[in-house]
Amino acid sequence: MQDTRRTDMKLLEGGVLKEAEETIKADHVGNNPETDSDSATALQLFLDRIPINNSIPGIKNSPVVELKTGDTVKDAIEFLYSKNAFGAPIVDVLDPEIPLTRFPYRYIGFLDFATLNASKETGKGNFVSLLEKNPETGHTKVGELAKSFLWNPFFPVRLDDTLFHVLLLISKHRIRVVPVIEQSNLKVTGFVTQNAVIQLLLQSDGLTWFDSIAEKPLSEFRFENESVSFVYGDESIADALHVLFKSQTGAVAVIDRQTRMLIGSVRNGDVYLLLENEKIFRDRKVVTVEEFIRIETSNQDPDPTIERDMGALLSAGVLQLRNKYPFARHTHAERHYSSVFATVYEL
Repeated sequence: MQDTRRTDMKLLEGGVLKEAEETIKADHVGNNPETDSDSATALQLFLDRIPINNSIPGIKNSPVVELKTGDTVKDAIEFLYSKNAFGAPIVDVLDPEIPLTRFPYRYIGFLDFATLNASKETGKGNFVSLLEKNPETGHTKVGELAKSFLWNPFFPVRLDDTLFHVLLLISKHRIRVVPVIEQSNLKVTGFVTQNAVIQLLLQSDGLTWFDSIAEKPLSEFRFENESVSFVYGDESIADALHVLFKSQTGAVAVIDRQTRMLIGSVRNGDVYLLLENEKIFRDRKVVTVEEFIRIETSNQDPDPTIERDMGALLSAGVLQLRNKYPFARHTHAERHYSSVFATVYEL
C-alpha cells in the first residue's frame, strides 16, 4: 500500500519538482557556463521556485479550530479532544477599550494538545476528573500559559509562499506546524506540517540537487553529535512522556534493554490515549512502554475521501489527534514528525 502511495505521490509532485530543477539548470547554464553553483545556493534556488499551493495538496483538509486566550485549560483539552485536533491557533481576546490590535493577525500563538498539561498531583480516576479536582490547573486560562512559554510561536504563510520560506520557518524557529492564512480575511484555513514537507522532499530522489545531498555522510550535518532520545521497554509510560518533554522531540525510540534493539517508538501525540483509556491513565507509572506500544487502538476505517487525497494523508492525517494512517502508527519503528507536547510525568 505504501509503495502505491509513493508512486501516486511521485506522479503528483514530480511535475512541480522537475520543473523547478529544469528552470534552475537553464538559469545556471545561461549565467554560469563554466562553474557550478555551490550546493546550498542551488538548493535554495530550487526550493524557492516551488509554491506550497502547487506542491503540498490537501492543505485545507486539516481540522482548523481555534482557542481563545480566555478559555480554560480544562475546556481547551475537552474541545480539542472532541474535535479530534491535536492543536489550534490561539485567538487574542482584546480589551474592547484598546483601539489597536497588538499583532498583525488575530492569532498570537499555537497550542498543541498535550502542552495543556494538568496537575502535578498523583491520583486515581481519569484525566478530566483530575483536572476538576485541581481547579488551580483546570481553570487556568490559556492566555496565562504564555508566562510558562508553553505556546508555540505563530508564524503563518500564504498559499503563494514557497517551500523554501516554509523550511526557513521550520528550521529557524523549531516549529512543526506552519499555519496557512487566507489573504482576504487573515484567517487560518489550513496547515503545512513538518511531516508534509519531509514526505514531499522524500519524493525528490532522482533530482540532481537532492541526490548530491543524499550521498553526503550524516557527520557533515552534525547528526552524529546530537544526543539520541530513547527509553527502555521496561520503563513506564510516565518516564517516556517525561523524556519527550525534556528532549523537545516529536517521538522517542523504545529500546530493548537486553538486546539493545529498537522495538518501537512513542509519539508525543499518543498522550490522547490517557484520556481514552482510564486504566492507562491510572497505571501510567506502572504500565511499561513496551506494553503501551502494543496496545491495540481503534481499527475504524479512515474517511475514504481523505484516504484518496495524498495531501490529506500528509497534512490532515498528521494533524488529527487520533491518527488512523498506516505510516503514523506508533507500534512500529517508523518516522514520526508531530508537534511538541508537554509531560504528564508528574500528574
